[in-house]
Amino acid sequence: MRNAAHLQSLKSELLDIHMSLEMLEHEQRKKSAATRYLRARRGIELHQEFKRLERNIVDYDDWQ
Repeated sequence: MRNAAHLQSLKSELLDIHMSLEMLEHEQRKKSAATRYLRARRGIELHQEFKRLERNIVDYDDWQ
């Protein structure tokens, strides 16, 4: 009887450890995805900013 209770306790502890590891992995994937998204978004913003600056330079040269 004592062995059964001990075994159940070990099973429960292992399940808790497994769930904790799964949550940590999920959080790491989530942070990584957020970082990739922000980098991509910033890259798009920089591209648009450079295009806008190029147009402004051309417009300025044409104006003079």
